[in-house]
Amino acid sequence: MVRKSTIDAVESQSTKVADSARQLKESAVRVEDSADRRTELASNRTALAAERTYSAWIRTGLFSLASGAGAKGVLTGLMPEWVVLADSSALIVFSIFCYCAAVWRFRNSGAARPNPDLKQIDLRILIAMSAFLSLVSVVALIGILFAA
Repeated sequence: MVRKSTIDAVESQSTKVADSARQLKESAVRVEDSADRRTELASNRTALAAERTYSAWIRTGLFSLASGAGAKGVLTGLMPEWVVLADSSALIVFSIFCYCAAVWRFRNSGAARPNPDLKQIDLRILIAMSAFLSLVSVVALIGILFAA
């Protein structure tokens, strides 16, 4: 009788341990899936942040280009010509720097990470746009420096 109750107790405990192990295994799979999903979402946020950073650099470059062109028109006659040309030139050269920095920051947007779920903008398009804007800035700089 004592032997039978000991066997029943051991079997009962074995069943409880087996159930607990199964639940722990299922829980570990859920936690792993959750961690993987958090990593994927973080990758998406990083990709979107890189796009926002790119647009901020482009916006700064466009503002600098407009300020450089506007400074020539506004400051002419108020300041010596060399100061006006230096100011305008510096602002336009800064706009070219901004366009180059935009591509560089987009390309080097953080540590290695898994591919994001969302479709990313092709880097060649961003390089072409930045190159075109840089060309516009160079033409504006030439126009300011050599305008009659």
